[in-house]
Amino acid sequence: MADQKKKQIPLRLSAKLYDAVAAWAEDDFRSVNGQIEYLLTECVRQRKKNGKYVSEHLDEHPEFDIK
Repeated sequence: MADQKKKQIPLRLSAKLYDAVAAWAEDDFRSVNGQIEYLLTECVRQRKKNGKYVSEHLDEHPEFDIK
């Protein structure tokens, strides 16, 4: 498969969220960008099951203490 070009998007994160993702990335030996891409890929993969959404509540914002 040919190398797929990646889209660049601006992304704004709170300092606390960035710090949490950066720490997680370091634990997983990834860059922050690589960690964000990995997490988004996993979220999309988990959200779909047989072409359907897994839960009715996935669009609700989870409560995190990272704001």
